[in-house]
Amino acid sequence: MSADRAGALLALHSGPGFVIPNAWDAGSACILEGIGFPAIATTSAGIAWSYGVPDGGAVDPERMIERVAEIVTAVGVPVSADLETGYGDTPDAVARTVARVAERGAAGANLEDAEDGELFDVEKAVERLQAAREAAPRGSFVLNARTDAFFIGGAADPFAETVARAHRYIDAGADCIFVPGVNDEDDIRRLAAEIPAPLNVVAGLAAKVIPAPTLFSLGVRRVSVGGGLARAALSFVERAGRELRGAGTLGFLDGAMTYAETQRRFTH
Repeated sequence: MSADRAGALLALHSGPGFVIPNAWDAGSACILEGIGFPAIATTSAGIAWSYGVPDGGAVDPERMIERVAEIVTAVGVPVSADLETGYGDTPDAVARTVARVAERGAAGANLEDAEDGELFDVEKAVERLQAAREAAPRGSFVLNARTDAFFIGGAADPFAETVARAHRYIDAGADCIFVPGVNDEDDIRRLAAEIPAPLNVVAGLAAKVIPAPTLFSLGVRRVSVGGGLARAALSFVERAGRELRGAGTLGFLDGAMTYAETQRRFTH
């Protein structure tokens, strides 16, 4: 089943472009599947916030993997897991993490090449990706290699660093390349042209919000939203809570699904 889902996810990268929204629990995943998205990704940020802790490794890996498994079980579409840096200091540890989520039915995963605000040495990043690829062979799992040269800064030339790393990561077995933090349209167009694999960009993460159709026109194949949906949901909860705590009114319910309608979203 997971191999079938991986094949379906990989096939989406061959089309003109697709949006893969990021869920943080089984409920949000069910809603997104019901809308018609052909695949769903998880968000480590959204999952962390749902546990009441900040993003960036604060969630125990066991809990993160269990949450990914819950999301996979709740939906019938392929799920790509946000595994941050792979939850381990060594390539073998990363391989074990990837193997575990693959066994739980995930169709793919993101792996990052930075930690604590610094890029990994490229050789270290390559070794970790190679281990992940060996743990989940090509065709059975979609490996999305994330490089943070634009996102965290520090590189003398983020564009050149991204392209160089992308080539190394593809050689190591990555199926696609994930570049968060880039928000210049010319840079995105050039990245899509110079990286010989599908390009994944996050919409709504950088200061300049570029809609998905524009990203597709620049050559991007995969558009995700990271913690964007989770941030929007939590922002709504805060606004609703302020209204309820302040005026005591319930204007926040305007447009909300009824109880019966919500029940139907989760009745299979």
